[in-house]
Amino acid sequence: MGAGPAGLTLANLLLAEGIDCVVVEAESREFIEQRPRAGFLEEWAVRALERRGLAGPALLGAQAQGDCEFRLGGTRHLFRYGALSGHRHIVYPQQFLVTDLVRAYADEAGGDIRFGARDVAVHGIRTESPSVTWTDPDTGRERTVVCDFVAGCDGARGSSRSAIPEGGVEVFRHDLGVGWLALLAEAPPSAERVVFGLHPQGFAAHMARSPQITRYYLECPPGDSADNWPHERVWSELRTRLAARGADPLNEGEVIERRVLDMHNYVVEPMTYGRLHLAGDAAHLVAPVAAKGLNLALNDALLLADAFRAYYREGDESGLEGYSDACLRRVWQYQDFNRWVSEIVHGPSSGDPFRAGVAAARLRRMTRSERAGRAVAALYIGSDADH
Repeated sequence: MGAGPAGLTLANLLLAEGIDCVVVEAESREFIEQRPRAGFLEEWAVRALERRGLAGPALLGAQAQGDCEFRLGGTRHLFRYGALSGHRHIVYPQQFLVTDLVRAYADEAGGDIRFGARDVAVHGIRTESPSVTWTDPDTGRERTVVCDFVAGCDGARGSSRSAIPEGGVEVFRHDLGVGWLALLAEAPPSAERVVFGLHPQGFAAHMARSPQITRYYLECPPGDSADNWPHERVWSELRTRLAARGADPLNEGEVIERRVLDMHNYVVEPMTYGRLHLAGDAAHLVAPVAAKGLNLALNDALLLADAFRAYYREGDESGLEGYSDACLRRVWQYQDFNRWVSEIVHGPSSGDPFRAGVAAARLRRMTRSERAGRAVAALYIGSDADH
């Protein structure tokens, strides 16, 4: 269920093992291949895809980053997490990865994928023969697939989660109390690294997506409207919040995307109900403070693929039985780190002098103490997430 990074990675790995599967996706192929989302892959995730034959030349040749910059009070603080951890981030927009995975599954391997599915519903997940029904967009006829298992990779509002009866799982939610205005600008990056601006007027961020496109974020009130952020206001706030001594001026350009994100996190426990296994945003959401969501989705898919392989090849059910616990170890580590970083980036704009002081102290410690920096770097890049 769902042709995002989790669903497509899982489908490719199942097909490679000769395990029959069908991918059901509500949107069109064109839509999912163009939908802008996350852009930072942790190096362990790229290497895992490479070992499984799912990392193409574009991904393996993509730009790698090993440091980021925080700006507070006009001062620039460089965090060299790559040198401290021995690992880096790979800059590769999610839609590029989705395009690669669709091509590998549907075009090269002949995998079965149904785009534009309507009225999707999951049935019988407590039985040994669950099924999925949907309306074919071309014929208007209802289609049914009877299967052994359903992998719910279709997000928080997808049909998978709604198939679980009330009380079947628990959902733990944490609201950050802020919104983020997510922006894509047709403008070359203005810095060679990710930049986080910590400012009393609100947080801001700069992230390169390509030589011509830059992702920006601006903290805004929760529930704000993108209509409140015309071109001049956007660039005025970015200039103010990202200002620092010695920094290059921003390269400005047309803003081609504006949307307000409700900054919250949630975790579903367990990630399994009957013969339904949740993955990606269907199971957990991490606000994009520390670029963790895409990496968690891939971790889920890799673990679930290994569990299905053991079940079908060896009759070993332990991987499926332990799937939720195995995933949740990394999920909760990333949630903890995400909240820790959130206190740094949102503290100066909180209006609370105590929170602002704590944020500054954390920033100084992680950028000036090698010992503290190593611990933060390992969590930032995901190399210490399963402990």
